[in-house]
Amino acid sequence: MAAAEFRWDVPADHPAFTGHFPGQPIVPGVLLLDRALAFAARLLPAPPAAWQVGNAKFLSPAGPGETLTFHLSVRPNGSIAFTVSSGEREVASGVVTPASQ
Repeated sequence: MAAAEFRWDVPADHPAFTGHFPGQPIVPGVLLLDRALAFAARLLPAPPAAWQVGNAKFLSPAGPGETLTFHLSVRPNGSIAFTVSSGEREVASGVVTPASQ
């Protein structure tokens, strides 16, 4: 079973922070999913569009300048489970599946 870890330094000037939420910016969930899909495509070579989100949970907000660690592991059915953490704090988790499933 393949597994990998990817790090992403959240750019403090990322355009997603504009208006999300003024005065207390957080990384939108859709941006976390976008990164998870991109990393899935690197773990099992396929374009990001070849994956779909099976489920996702957002557990703790992440902000500008944080370093997020994405842990991905391939399941026997070909889906990829992921967790996102910032240090010891879990930020999100979920599963992505091949779009054809």
